[in-house]
Amino acid sequence: MNQTKPLMLYNTLKREKQVFVPQDPARVTLYACGPTVYNYAHIGNARPAVIFDLLFRLLQQRYAQVIYARNITDVDDKINTAAAEQKVPIEVISKRFSDAYHADMAALGVGLPSVEPRATDHIPNMIRMIERLLESDHAYEVDGHVLFAVESYADYGLLSGRDMQEMIAGARVEVAEFKRHPGDFVLWKPSIPPQPGWDSPWGWGRPGWHLECSVMCEEHLGETVDIHGGGQDLVFPHHENEIAQSVCSHGGNVFAHYWMHNGFVTVNKRKMSKSLGNTLVVHELLKHTPGEVLRYLLLSAHYRQPLDWSDEALVRVRRTIDRIYGVLRDASSKHGPVSAADSPSDEFMETLLDDLNTPQALAELNNEARRLANAENQEVAKQSAGKVLAAGALMGLFQCDPQAWLAGDTEGVDETLIQQLIDERAVARENRNFTRADEIRDQLLGMGIVLEDVADGCRWRRADADRV
Repeated sequence: MNQTKPLMLYNTLKREKQVFVPQDPARVTLYACGPTVYNYAHIGNARPAVIFDLLFRLLQQRYAQVIYARNITDVDDKINTAAAEQKVPIEVISKRFSDAYHADMAALGVGLPSVEPRATDHIPNMIRMIERLLESDHAYEVDGHVLFAVESYADYGLLSGRDMQEMIAGARVEVAEFKRHPGDFVLWKPSIPPQPGWDSPWGWGRPGWHLECSVMCEEHLGETVDIHGGGQDLVFPHHENEIAQSVCSHGGNVFAHYWMHNGFVTVNKRKMSKSLGNTLVVHELLKHTPGEVLRYLLLSAHYRQPLDWSDEALVRVRRTIDRIYGVLRDASSKHGPVSAADSPSDEFMETLLDDLNTPQALAELNNEARRLANAENQEVAKQSAGKVLAAGALMGLFQCDPQAWLAGDTEGVDETLIQQLIDERAVARENRNFTRADEIRDQLLGMGIVLEDVADGCRWRRADADRV
């Protein structure tokens, strides 16, 4: 891979693409906001997980050490509500859905981050950050609450690019009479049983959501991180508040040099919401769609743009993946075993290095697959196959055995019987008994098995491998 080509990233804070220059090339740091574990993740939650997993993979190719932290928010009012409704401790809810999140993301090819801090493990650190903010007059205590004073931070609003009145009018800002300014946000709030809580200098209570990420980021990556990411919906108030409290508690040090935000997921051109009944839960999608298909579709649009989800798009993606796996299978059958090259093609890498241009990267991968399909000799075929597999490895795609992928789910399939029937059909064809050969093909089709006659014999796959 050409290490001289720079990595360009769109920085929300600067509103432009910039060359990525880490603070310390020997220790690159990346933080992405993770799930609040009170329910199953929907496809909108999965998009940043896939995007920042890809960024992590790309950074690891260029730097010796990359520390990626993706947190789990395991104390939150939504978790409290779910626990109260089900009459169980919050730990039961948070464990159930963090386990489900891990399983669902693994099915999408999302690897684990370097570190996965949980909010409840960092309460003492949160209390210390609040104390520093109080000591420096960036926070104040009232009625058991501690609030950050937004007017004490002159750069408040730079990330979102809006003035104070716009931010308050257009965001979820909790109104309370005890606030000095309507935009002041909670660092600590009192808890009333059965709400979870911890002892603090301000009484029994729990942290504010924004504080949690600042503290976990500080603890595991340091006061200043290279890249901080999350969904577009987090720009304000969450990330704006993170910047304010982190900068002010660290003596003015920069909190993050690069801010990256992914766009929303829509469903058939409509916003995903409970009221419309179109929330797509990953756990449910995986019951009938392979995770690799979901991942490919999540990468099919540029991360900063909206992504529209539809059944038609899933069908197109499934056909594309099937086609490329078919090309890999045929190449292996014709030219012998193939393996990944040391790196993808330069054209492929240039697209990813240009602010993770995944649509163009996938186009380059498909171009390489076409070259593989048209390869006229073994040397060319192995080179193209190696580049396809290397590009796929970086994207988190095409790592299955092609024949297994194309066969589909073989659970409940008698593969011995299938092969016996295929062998019998071959004998019938040799004897020009085409009536019997057609009967066997129809028998297998009735069993849900599709035959494919190729130059070197006959292959089979599950008929439902075409479904999504």
